[in-house]
Amino acid sequence: MDRRMLLLSAGAAGLTAMAGPTFGQGFQISPGAEAWLYALPLIEMATTRARLLRAPGAAINKLSHMRVLADHAARAVTTPNNDTLYSHAFLDLTQGPVTLTVPPTGARYWSAAVMDMFTNNNAVLGLRTVGGEGGTFTLVGPGQPSKGPNPVRVATPHAWLLIRTLVSDAADLPAAHKVQDGFVLTGPKAPPPPAYPTRDAEPVLYFDGARALLGQEGFPATDLAFLRRTRGLLTPPFEPRRADRPISAQDTAMVEGADQARMIAQFAKGRQVFTNGWAYPRANLGDYGQDYIYRAIVALMGLGALPVAEAMYLKAAGDDGAGLFTGDGPYRLTLPAELPLDGFWSLSMYEAPPDGQFFFTDNPLRRYAIGDRTPGLKREADGSVTLWIGRTDPGGDRSANWLPAPKSGPFALYLRTYLPKAELLDGRFRFKPVEKA
Repeated sequence: MDRRMLLLSAGAAGLTAMAGPTFGQGFQISPGAEAWLYALPLIEMATTRARLLRAPGAAINKLSHMRVLADHAARAVTTPNNDTLYSHAFLDLTQGPVTLTVPPTGARYWSAAVMDMFTNNNAVLGLRTVGGEGGTFTLVGPGQPSKGPNPVRVATPHAWLLIRTLVSDAADLPAAHKVQDGFVLTGPKAPPPPAYPTRDAEPVLYFDGARALLGQEGFPATDLAFLRRTRGLLTPPFEPRRADRPISAQDTAMVEGADQARMIAQFAKGRQVFTNGWAYPRANLGDYGQDYIYRAIVALMGLGALPVAEAMYLKAAGDDGAGLFTGDGPYRLTLPAELPLDGFWSLSMYEAPPDGQFFFTDNPLRRYAIGDRTPGLKREADGSVTLWIGRTDPGGDRSANWLPAPKSGPFALYLRTYLPKAELLDGRFRFKPVEKA
């Protein structure tokens, strides 16, 4: 699995980014950097598609399934979750629609996100929007006739379908597998896509790939003024690169723009704003409009993020105020009896290696997250629940609500909340911070 695929993760939680060409006081983003960041989601989607298609049996317009929940040995996806199984397929809609059949799921949480190549969620089919009765849906590309049932219009000719199926616990896996097997995708056979440069490619090759992807996928008419402002770096005419020609102003703009964009991306990844101990996602997560920088940063840190109406991922501020805990604990988090959710919640524990990525940590309970489905979770008389976080067992009744931290080193906590209600979405409800006990 691709490291950024999940998105699957909470990598997009709490990210902030500037929404215009001025990044900070006295700092102006160059057209080359703007163009590099604009194209990054396309590049990341193409890169992820290429990696996932290398798996045995994988193909365009064909579903693949993850069959096990992530644990401490899972190191392919940063900030994995321990709540859902994933099914996914990259789509080619140029030859006609693709049909998705959804099985009856009852009350079990499921969602099927249909993302265009710019990483916008064009639709999220699921328990919130469709219900648990199942059905058949026709995924239709731009300019294609929609003759099938329940048409879902996709903004680009190629897309990513990402399905999440909730698992209660290990004993629930067979039932969850049965639900996964009920998702059926049918559509025309399509050849594998050509190779495209990755984000680490030299700038000239990166922009070659970006232009090729834009030529294939198109772009919203509302982006036209922006593309004109980037001085032709993403649109023709463009002088082909030749080894014998002098370096042009366009070459210089590409190189300088790529360098600046990489610096901006690195800086913006740490620009999290914490409110009462938590970083909350922005309202346009998963459907970015013209917020190109935020879209680019999310593509780097949490490719495939759901819109906040479906899920909100929150990161705890930690001891350093920037997202990391360093003490032994115990720490505690108290949650009210009733949370403003129509779905489920979980608190995940991650060790924090020096490379800045997050993974589950080995522990004696083999407990990587704790949530509303945790067996034996103890509540207070008023229905509230206090979670205990630390490197050692807090003992007594607290043990049932213990989320083990790594034996040593820094760690991070992410709170996942699915199907948030209005008071969580609009900020009327805020979680209490994680506190030292």
